Amino acid sequence: MPGRLEGKVAVIVGAGQQPGQTMGNGRAVAIRFAQEGATCLLVDRVPAWAEDTRAQLPDPAAASVFGADVTDETACRAVIETAVQRYGRIDILHNNIGTSTGDRPTFDLPAEDWDRIMDLNLKSMFLLCKHALPVMRAQKAGAIINISSTSSLSKRPTLAYKTSKGAVNTLTQHIAAENAGFGVRANVIIPGLIDTPMAIERRVRETGRSHDDIRAERDAMVPAGRMGNAWDVAHAAVFLASDEASYVTGVLLPVDGGLLLKRG
Repeated sequence: MPGRLEGKVAVIVGAGQQPGQTMGNGRAVAIRFAQEGATCLLVDRVPAWAEDTRAQLPDPAAASVFGADVTDETACRAVIETAVQRYGRIDILHNNIGTSTGDRPTFDLPAEDWDRIMDLNLKSMFLLCKHALPVMRAQKAGAIINISSTSSLSKRPTLAYKTSKGAVNTLTQHIAAENAGFGVRANVIIPGLIDTPMAIERRVRETGRSHDDIRAERDAMVPAGRMGNAWDVAHAAVFLASDEASYVTGVLLPVDGGLLLKRG
Protein backbone atom coordinates (compact mmCIF):
# COMPACT_ATOMS: atom_id res chain seq x y z
CA MET A 1 0.00 0.00 0.00
CA PRO A 2 1.51 3.39 -0.97
CA GLY A 3 2.32 5.88 1.74
CA ARG A 4 -0.02 8.78 2.46
CA LEU A 5 2.52 11.24 1.00
CA GLU A 6 3.77 9.05 -1.85
CA GLY A 7 5.10 11.13 -4.74
CA LYS A 8 4.97 14.42 -2.83
CA VAL A 9 7.85 16.83 -2.32
CA ALA A 10 8.11 18.36 1.15
CA VAL A 11 10.22 21.31 2.28
CA ILE A 12 10.75 21.02 6.04
CA VAL A 13 12.21 24.17 7.58
CA GLY A 14 13.78 23.56 10.96
CA ALA A 15 14.41 19.91 10.15
CA GLY A 16 17.46 19.63 12.39
CA GLN A 17 17.58 20.01 16.14
CA GLN A 18 19.87 21.05 18.92
CA PRO A 19 21.39 18.27 21.04
CA GLY A 20 19.15 16.79 23.70
CA GLN A 21 17.69 13.64 25.20
CA THR A 22 14.56 13.52 23.05
CA MET A 23 13.34 14.03 19.50
CA GLY A 24 12.60 17.51 18.17
CA ASN A 25 9.41 18.32 16.25
CA GLY A 26 11.15 19.08 12.96
CA ARG A 27 13.14 15.85 12.96
CA ALA A 28 10.08 13.77 13.82
CA VAL A 29 8.09 15.42 11.01
CA ALA A 30 10.88 14.69 8.52
CA ILE A 31 11.00 11.04 9.56
CA ARG A 32 7.22 10.62 9.37
CA PHE A 33 6.96 12.40 6.00
CA ALA A 34 9.70 10.15 4.62
CA GLN A 35 8.03 7.05 6.06
CA GLU A 36 4.87 8.04 4.20
CA GLY A 37 6.74 8.32 0.90
CA ALA A 38 7.62 12.02 0.61
CA THR A 39 10.83 13.30 -0.91
CA CYS A 40 12.22 15.87 1.53
CA LEU A 41 14.35 18.99 1.41
CA LEU A 42 15.64 19.38 4.96
CA VAL A 43 16.36 23.02 5.77
CA ASP A 44 18.18 24.23 8.86
CA ARG A 45 20.50 27.06 9.84
CA VAL A 46 22.96 24.37 10.96
CA PRO A 47 23.31 21.95 8.02
CA ALA A 48 25.01 19.33 10.20
CA TRP A 49 21.86 19.07 12.32
CA ALA A 50 19.79 18.50 9.19
CA GLU A 51 22.31 15.89 8.00
CA ASP A 52 21.78 14.06 11.29
CA THR A 53 18.07 14.03 10.51
CA ARG A 54 18.64 12.78 6.97
CA ALA A 55 20.70 9.87 8.30
CA GLN A 56 17.66 8.73 10.32
CA LEU A 57 15.26 8.62 7.36
CA PRO A 58 14.23 5.24 5.94
CA ASP A 59 15.93 6.18 2.64
CA PRO A 60 18.42 9.03 3.13
CA ALA A 61 18.95 9.16 -0.65
CA ALA A 62 15.37 10.38 -1.02
CA ALA A 63 16.21 13.58 0.87
CA SER A 64 18.75 16.39 0.71
CA VAL A 65 19.91 19.20 2.96
CA PHE A 66 20.00 22.96 2.50
CA GLY A 67 21.50 25.39 5.00
CA ALA A 68 19.73 28.73 5.36
CA ASP A 69 19.14 31.62 7.73
CA VAL A 70 15.43 32.01 7.04
CA THR A 71 15.23 35.47 8.56
CA ASP A 72 16.86 36.63 5.28
CA GLU A 73 14.66 36.95 2.20
CA THR A 74 17.42 35.97 -0.21
CA ALA A 75 17.91 32.74 1.72
CA CYS A 76 14.15 32.02 1.76
CA ARG A 77 13.97 32.52 -1.99
CA ALA A 78 16.92 30.17 -2.38
CA VAL A 79 15.17 27.49 -0.28
CA ILE A 80 12.20 27.45 -2.63
CA GLU A 81 14.29 27.69 -5.80
CA THR A 82 16.49 24.83 -4.62
CA ALA A 83 13.48 22.59 -3.96
CA VAL A 84 12.14 23.26 -7.46
CA GLN A 85 15.55 22.76 -9.08
CA ARG A 86 16.16 19.46 -7.29
CA TYR A 87 12.67 17.97 -7.34
CA GLY A 88 10.56 19.91 -9.85
CA ARG A 89 7.75 20.98 -7.51
CA ILE A 90 6.75 21.71 -3.90
CA ASP A 91 3.71 19.94 -2.50
CA ILE A 92 4.27 20.63 1.19
CA LEU A 93 5.88 23.53 3.04
CA HIS A 94 6.29 22.76 6.74
CA ASN A 95 7.55 25.69 8.82
CA ASN A 96 8.88 24.39 12.15
CA ILE A 97 10.83 27.39 13.39
CA GLY A 98 10.69 29.51 16.50
CA THR A 99 12.37 30.76 19.64
CA SER A 100 11.37 32.26 22.96
CA THR A 101 14.91 32.86 24.20
CA GLY A 102 15.29 36.36 25.65
CA ASP A 103 11.55 37.06 25.89
CA ARG A 104 10.42 39.22 28.80
CA PRO A 105 7.43 41.20 30.09
CA THR A 106 6.56 44.26 28.00
CA PHE A 107 8.20 46.82 30.30
CA ASP A 108 11.49 44.93 30.35
CA LEU A 109 11.86 43.68 26.75
CA PRO A 110 14.71 45.23 24.73
CA ALA A 111 13.69 46.24 21.21
CA GLU A 112 16.49 44.15 19.71
CA ASP A 113 15.11 41.01 21.39
CA TRP A 114 11.62 41.82 20.09
CA ASP A 115 13.07 42.16 16.58
CA ARG A 116 15.06 38.92 16.82
CA ILE A 117 12.08 36.87 18.03
CA MET A 118 9.73 38.41 15.46
CA ASP A 119 12.20 37.86 12.65
CA LEU A 120 12.60 34.17 13.38
CA ASN A 121 9.07 33.29 14.48
CA LEU A 122 7.01 35.37 12.06
CA LYS A 123 8.99 37.07 9.31
CA SER A 124 10.63 33.79 8.27
CA MET A 125 7.23 32.09 7.79
CA PHE A 126 5.93 35.06 5.80
CA LEU A 127 8.98 35.00 3.53
CA LEU A 128 8.91 31.25 2.94
CA CYS A 129 5.19 31.32 2.18
CA LYS A 130 5.65 34.35 -0.07
CA HIS A 131 8.14 32.51 -2.27
CA ALA A 132 6.43 29.10 -2.15
CA LEU A 133 2.97 30.37 -3.08
CA PRO A 134 3.68 31.18 -6.76
CA VAL A 135 4.96 27.60 -7.22
CA MET A 136 1.93 26.08 -5.48
CA ARG A 137 -0.57 28.35 -7.25
CA ALA A 138 0.91 27.41 -10.61
CA GLN A 139 0.58 23.73 -9.68
CA LYS A 140 -2.99 24.29 -8.47
CA ALA A 141 -2.02 22.32 -5.37
CA GLY A 142 -0.05 22.68 -2.17
CA ALA A 143 -0.20 22.35 1.60
CA ILE A 144 1.39 24.80 4.03
CA ILE A 145 1.73 23.88 7.70
CA ASN A 146 2.94 26.48 10.17
CA ILE A 147 3.84 25.64 13.77
CA SER A 148 2.39 27.99 16.39
CA SER A 149 1.96 27.49 20.15
CA THR A 150 -0.71 27.37 22.83
CA SER A 151 0.94 30.59 24.03
CA SER A 152 -0.76 32.30 21.09
CA LEU A 153 -4.20 31.63 22.60
CA SER A 154 -3.63 31.87 26.34
CA LYS A 155 -2.29 34.26 28.96
CA ARG A 156 1.50 34.18 29.21
CA PRO A 157 4.00 36.19 31.28
CA THR A 158 6.13 37.38 28.35
CA LEU A 159 5.32 39.38 25.23
CA ALA A 160 7.17 38.66 22.00
CA TYR A 161 6.74 34.89 21.69
CA LYS A 162 2.99 35.04 22.33
CA THR A 163 2.57 37.98 19.94
CA SER A 164 4.62 36.36 17.18
CA LYS A 165 2.78 33.05 17.40
CA GLY A 166 -0.59 34.81 17.46
CA ALA A 167 0.47 36.54 14.26
CA VAL A 168 1.45 33.15 12.76
CA ASN A 169 -2.16 32.06 13.31
CA THR A 170 -3.49 35.17 11.55
CA LEU A 171 -0.94 34.93 8.74
CA THR A 172 -1.89 31.33 8.05
CA GLN A 173 -5.62 31.97 8.04
CA HIS A 174 -5.11 34.86 5.62
CA ILE A 175 -3.04 32.65 3.31
CA ALA A 176 -5.72 29.95 3.49
CA ALA A 177 -8.48 32.34 2.43
CA GLU A 178 -6.33 34.06 -0.19
CA ASN A 179 -5.25 30.85 -1.92
CA ALA A 180 -8.08 28.35 -1.50
CA GLY A 181 -9.25 29.00 -5.06
CA PHE A 182 -5.84 27.93 -6.33
CA GLY A 183 -5.90 24.54 -4.59
CA VAL A 184 -3.49 25.68 -1.87
CA ARG A 185 -4.29 24.86 1.76
CA ALA A 186 -2.74 26.44 4.85
CA ASN A 187 -3.15 25.22 8.42
CA VAL A 188 -1.60 25.72 11.84
CA ILE A 189 -0.53 23.13 14.39
CA ILE A 190 -0.65 24.49 17.94
CA PRO A 191 1.57 22.32 20.15
CA GLY A 192 1.19 22.51 23.88
CA LEU A 193 3.91 21.35 26.27
CA ILE A 194 6.08 19.02 24.19
CA ASP A 195 9.15 17.12 25.41
CA THR A 196 11.70 18.41 22.91
CA PRO A 197 15.32 19.54 23.31
CA MET A 198 14.33 23.17 22.66
CA ALA A 199 11.81 23.06 25.51
CA ILE A 200 13.73 21.02 28.06
CA GLU A 201 17.43 21.74 27.59
CA ARG A 202 17.02 25.52 27.81
CA ARG A 203 15.14 25.23 31.08
CA VAL A 204 17.76 22.90 32.50
CA ARG A 205 20.50 25.38 31.55
CA GLU A 206 18.65 28.43 32.86
CA THR A 207 17.45 26.96 36.17
CA GLY A 208 20.11 24.39 37.02
CA ARG A 209 17.34 21.89 37.78
CA SER A 210 17.39 18.29 36.60
CA HIS A 211 15.76 16.99 33.43
CA ASP A 212 13.46 14.79 35.51
CA ASP A 213 12.38 17.70 37.69
CA ILE A 214 11.58 19.90 34.68
CA ARG A 215 9.64 17.08 33.01
CA ALA A 216 7.64 16.26 36.14
CA GLU A 217 6.66 19.91 36.56
CA ARG A 218 5.50 20.18 32.95
CA ASP A 219 3.68 16.84 33.00
CA ALA A 220 1.66 18.03 35.99
CA MET A 221 0.40 21.05 34.05
CA VAL A 222 -1.33 18.99 31.35
CA PRO A 223 -4.86 17.58 31.77
CA ALA A 224 -3.79 14.43 29.89
CA GLY A 225 -1.21 13.82 32.64
CA ARG A 226 1.87 14.09 30.46
CA MET A 227 3.63 16.32 28.01
CA GLY A 228 3.32 15.44 24.36
CA ASN A 229 6.25 14.28 22.30
CA ALA A 230 7.48 15.14 18.84
CA TRP A 231 5.64 12.20 17.30
CA ASP A 232 2.32 13.67 18.44
CA VAL A 233 3.08 16.78 16.40
CA ALA A 234 4.43 14.78 13.47
CA HIS A 235 1.33 12.58 13.20
CA ALA A 236 -0.85 15.70 13.00
CA ALA A 237 1.44 17.14 10.33
CA VAL A 238 1.13 13.99 8.21
CA PHE A 239 -2.65 14.31 8.24
CA LEU A 240 -2.62 18.00 7.29
CA ALA A 241 -0.07 17.37 4.53
CA SER A 242 -1.96 14.43 3.08
CA ASP A 243 -4.88 14.26 0.65
CA GLU A 244 -7.00 13.09 3.60
CA ALA A 245 -7.09 16.78 4.59
CA SER A 246 -7.91 18.03 1.08
CA TYR A 247 -10.98 19.88 2.43
CA VAL A 248 -9.22 21.26 5.52
CA THR A 249 -7.80 24.77 5.39
CA GLY A 250 -7.47 27.71 7.77
CA VAL A 251 -7.60 25.42 10.82
CA LEU A 252 -5.80 26.00 14.12
CA LEU A 253 -5.23 22.44 15.36
CA PRO A 254 -4.21 22.09 19.02
CA VAL A 255 -1.95 19.15 19.86
CA ASP A 256 -1.85 19.86 23.57
CA GLY A 257 -3.40 17.13 25.74
CA GLY A 258 -6.18 19.54 26.75
CA LEU A 259 -3.87 22.35 27.91
CA LEU A 260 -5.92 25.09 26.25
CA LEU A 261 -9.07 23.79 27.92
CA LYS A 262 -7.33 24.24 31.26
CA ARG A 263 -5.84 27.64 30.50
CA GLY A 264 -9.01 29.00 28.91
